[in-house]
Amino acid sequence: MSDFTPGNLVTLSPLVHRVVANNAGMMTGPGTNTYLIGTQQIAVIDPGPANAEHIDAILAGAESIGGSIQWILCTHTHIDHSPGAALLKAKTNAIVCGLPAPEGISQDTDFRPDQHWHDGSELECEEFCISAIHTPGHASNHLCFLLNNEELLFTGDHLMNGSTVVISPPDGNMQHYLQSLEKLKNYNIRNLAPAHGDILPNPSEVIEGTIKHRLQREQKVIERLTQLKTCDIDTLTSSVYDDVPAFLHPIAKMSLLAHLEKLSTENKANQSQQQWSAC
Repeated sequence: MSDFTPGNLVTLSPLVHRVVANNAGMMTGPGTNTYLIGTQQIAVIDPGPANAEHIDAILAGAESIGGSIQWILCTHTHIDHSPGAALLKAKTNAIVCGLPAPEGISQDTDFRPDQHWHDGSELECEEFCISAIHTPGHASNHLCFLLNNEELLFTGDHLMNGSTVVISPPDGNMQHYLQSLEKLKNYNIRNLAPAHGDILPNPSEVIEGTIKHRLQREQKVIERLTQLKTCDIDTLTSSVYDDVPAFLHPIAKMSLLAHLEKLSTENKANQSQQQWSAC
């Protein structure tokens, strides 16, 4: 399962295969995971960036499986997930499913789904059934996809292996993110298939651990705000993320802002003239 060589087709189960895009980096880990579901009529989850070599690898993977690509499902419209959909559709005429892009940077504003999927939308064929779960937080249009046959949840960027998900306002929302994590507890899930990194077993532990980590960080925000009295977000970032290397602080600052916005709605933090304080 741990082969992340770009372009290689990796078998995860009789129904599920993975091809990794050649876009490894600090934000994408070993690269974006593209999943091929089925052996006859194939659904592709997250075709990744608009990279011709990656699209060719997806097509070659489908051919080696012996099936044809009928559907393209996108968890959300960040540029490492959905831009490949247009290229893949042009070569397969597959049905593109997902939600249109919200406004903001790093969004694939050219994404045009043929079907607008929402919470509870389903794709069912002879081999499998996939259900959509709306999980806003990392992105307002984020969907997770549950392969009911295997109780395998394709988490997109809602949960990752090896890193913490960045929540970047204004589209990212910490309150919604935590609510979406709680929501997943209502589903029968055996394993998690993230868009970056390897399969995650023990989904309950992963979900609970993620919620705990976020709430612990939130408590640290409150404690540091109380200690510092009044401070700007850069000062607060250095204090709250003193356990994180300084070169990651610009990224951490985005999630800190999401924490602060959540605390502000709960009357636990206040902003005035670019300065933050505890309420």
